[in-house]
Amino acid sequence: MHDTYPASNLAAIDAAHHLHPFADMKKLNADGARIIQRGEGVHIFDDRGRKYLDGFAGLWCVNIGYGRREIAEAVARQMNELPYYNTFFGTTSAPTTLLAQKVTSHAGARFNHIFFTGSGSEANDTWFRMARVYWSAVGKPSKKIVIARKNGYHGSTVAGASLGGMKYMHEQGDLPIPGIVHIGQPYWYGEGGYLSPDEFGLKVARELEAKIDELGEENVAAFVAEPVQGAAGVIIPPETYWPEIDRICKARNMLLVTDEVICGFGRLGAWFGHQHFGVEPDLAPIAKGLSSGYLPIGGVLVSDRIADVLINEVGEFNHGFTYSGHPVCAAAALENLRIIEEERLVERVRDDIGPYFGKAWAALADHDLVGEAVSIGLMGGLQLAADKSTRARYEKPDQVGALVRNHALANGLVLRATGDRMLASPPLVINHAEVDEMGRVTKLALDAAWKELRRFG
Repeated sequence: MHDTYPASNLAAIDAAHHLHPFADMKKLNADGARIIQRGEGVHIFDDRGRKYLDGFAGLWCVNIGYGRREIAEAVARQMNELPYYNTFFGTTSAPTTLLAQKVTSHAGARFNHIFFTGSGSEANDTWFRMARVYWSAVGKPSKKIVIARKNGYHGSTVAGASLGGMKYMHEQGDLPIPGIVHIGQPYWYGEGGYLSPDEFGLKVARELEAKIDELGEENVAAFVAEPVQGAAGVIIPPETYWPEIDRICKARNMLLVTDEVICGFGRLGAWFGHQHFGVEPDLAPIAKGLSSGYLPIGGVLVSDRIADVLINEVGEFNHGFTYSGHPVCAAAALENLRIIEEERLVERVRDDIGPYFGKAWAALADHDLVGEAVSIGLMGGLQLAADKSTRARYEKPDQVGALVRNHALANGLVLRATGDRMLASPPLVINHAEVDEMGRVTKLALDAAWKELRRFG
């Protein structure tokens, strides 16, 4: 295959000039970055010709798989016609406008408007500001505080990282910023103790009500959470959790924000995670699956409740980005959504490949190293455990997770490790044989890691 960028020393160039996100650069430079050269279907290939099944869809995002020429052709057409124009000053472009119509057509009756951004992090910054502007416009300017969850993830910008509940992120840059507080996460395996999952789901949900009482309802603007926690380890809430959260938000006059950056566009077998769980959010940041990662684009789904006030009461909303509604990114997203619709990928996840993946993933729970194996749609989490019977964990969880991840990678499978939880999120186009291969290699990696742990303690 033609090598677009021939260079024998790319890793050295990378080490000399490129600062990677979420990376220990000293270690990475010593090891050398892996150069990914091309992708096809559910596979990626590095510059040495090694083939990997991408069990993580890039970063939860390559829903339609790699190498879709339809996207490249749509992008080329738009590039030749209008490579860029902004959406400031009363202007727009055809793909931007049509994308707004297309996305909202799948989001439910409450969502008829979208504000475009360049990423999920920007989308979280956007709704955070939008919520405060909304409450001020309706005569409740004291409603500013946002309640989020420990171990939630909402991006790495200042507001996004503050909304997220990742302690290691807060330790850099004096975060969180004022006006954001955190409550517990619905992580039954790690924190449920002797409660049943349903009991624990209610207990954690009701922390929201207790926090509202502590802060004062007149001061709380919104609660934000991912339908399923992604970066925290594919933490699927107990069935009792979301109905109780929805009830509390409605009863206490606060906005509900579901972060759909990962869960949106079919990942759970519904167009959006809030639809899967049957809740009615007021705002919903989106990204990733919107373009299947082919070009950077995000947005915020804005309910009629909020949009009507922004349009009729606020006047000028002084917020936006140079690349809000970028026409080429919008063209890529439009074609991506056409593919998802035409190939019925959302329904396929719900009715076929999701259940098939779930069965294969659940079989890994029998392994000596696995405490639980959970999945929903095409998201899976494996909890590694030192003692399955007591849910005891290893003293150095990061090392155990990395051990399994590295054995999987050495055998041609990309998985992610968050501490001692293994994460999977393959493209929605994965087939049964490829799911079987994921299961086979994951078991092989678990076997190899278990053997090393037994040998070295």
